Amino acid sequence: MIDTAGEDRDMTQRSSDERSGDADAVLRFVEQFALDLTAAGFPRMAARVFASLLVAEEGRRTAGELAEVLDVSAAAVSGAVRYLAQVKLVVRERSPGERRDHYRVIDDLWYASIMNRDADLLDWERTLAEGVTAVGADSRAGMRLDETRQFFEFLRGAIPELMARWRQQRRQSSEAG
Repeated sequence: MIDTAGEDRDMTQRSSDERSGDADAVLRFVEQFALDLTAAGFPRMAARVFASLLVAEEGRRTAGELAEVLDVSAAAVSGAVRYLAQVKLVVRERSPGERRDHYRVIDDLWYASIMNRDADLLDWERTLAEGVTAVGADSRAGMRLDETRQFFEFLRGAIPELMARWRQQRRQSSEAG
C-alpha cells in the first residue's frame, strides 16, 4: 500500500516553504551559500543539503524532499546528511506513526557547533604538545607547533566569553523585537 497521506504532508510542507519567498531567489541563495560553504571546506552536496534545510520554513525536510528540491539522487542526500549529522549540524528524527526520517537543523546550531569544538581544540592542543616534544621545542618546527597550540588554547579560553556575549545579544534582540 502506498502512503499517499505522507506524500500529501510532504507536498504541503514544500508548498509552505516555497510561499515564504520567491522560489527562484531561494534556490539561487541555496546554491550561492552552498558555494560559499564549499569554498570554506564543506563537501559540496552536504553544503547544498544544509542550505536547503536552512531555508525550509520548519528547518526540516525528508530525504525525498531534499532530493526533489535539489534535483539529486537519494544516495547523494544520504551521504550528505550522514556527514552533516557527524559534524552535528543536523539531527535525524521521526514523528510518531511516520515511516520517513526527517532531517532538521539544530536549534541555535552555530552556538552548539562552536561549543562542541571545545573538546576538539583540547585534543589538538595535546597532540600539538606531543609534536613539540617530538621535533624539539627549540627547533623552528617546534616553535611553529607551539604557536599553533597556544592559538588553540587561546581560542578555547575565549569561546565561553564569546558565547556569553552571543546569548546576551540574542536576549536583547528578542526583547527588542
